[in-house]
Amino acid sequence: MSHEALEANEPETPHLDFAGTTPYEDYVKADVLTHLQHTLSEDPGEMVFLVTTQVMELWFTVIVHEWETAAAALRGDDIPTAIAALKRSTRELEALNASWKPLGQLTPAQFNSYRSALGEGSGFQSAMYRRMEFLLGEKSASMLVPHRGAPRVHAELEKALHEPSLYDEVVRLLARRGHAVPDAVLRRDVSGRYEPDDAVEAAWAAVYSGAGDADLARLGEALTDVAELVWRWRNDHLVATRRAMGAKPGTGGSAGVAWLEKRARKNVFPELWTARSHV
Repeated sequence: MSHEALEANEPETPHLDFAGTTPYEDYVKADVLTHLQHTLSEDPGEMVFLVTTQVMELWFTVIVHEWETAAAALRGDDIPTAIAALKRSTRELEALNASWKPLGQLTPAQFNSYRSALGEGSGFQSAMYRRMEFLLGEKSASMLVPHRGAPRVHAELEKALHEPSLYDEVVRLLARRGHAVPDAVLRRDVSGRYEPDDAVEAAWAAVYSGAGDADLARLGEALTDVAELVWRWRNDHLVATRRAMGAKPGTGGSAGVAWLEKRARKNVFPELWTARSHV
């Protein structure tokens, strides 16, 4: 085969010469992301801890976006768009939960080698994780206090505190679809933690009876998938913490394992679980 023919069959060389940064860098901001790691100890394991935590924050951001998309769709009675966002979030939650793998087998000695670098830093201070919890209906005004020194973050959290949660929007949709949801639930102070209600449980039991609205049943299952993965996240967090530090107090003054155990016992979207006993 001639040299010319060989050249004609070669794959086209990608464009390599750009006037400034690459289009990839302009879009992804990889240079920013990969220079945000400033370790505070000499231990090589701290880099894994820091990067994994930063990756978790990025997944929190994506999941908040999905759940806000789902809540807005439910306000507009657009169940298919809400379900699509919830289904995307389950795949993202699986990726988030997998983030525990690099940290899940830390021994106390390994964690102690850089734990002092955290100072009073603790995961419960994560503003984006707090927004996730608020969207699930797990609200508490006291959780805004750590963010008083960051006006933009505090304002975003305060806005999320006073907006209906994702589950509030679900319950309102149940009422619009003809289920007997009490006014006390529909008009509740949405800045407080959602508490389970017998009438909402009965509504879900009716949905799951098989004679109800198929769209609501599909929505219920998408929400249950989310709730299960949130439960798994909390349990994986608990196990990783137990392995790394036992029952010692957590960073930032939290009760550590005792606090995580309490969280792991709670189900989000509670009536979706209890209603199953009545079908």
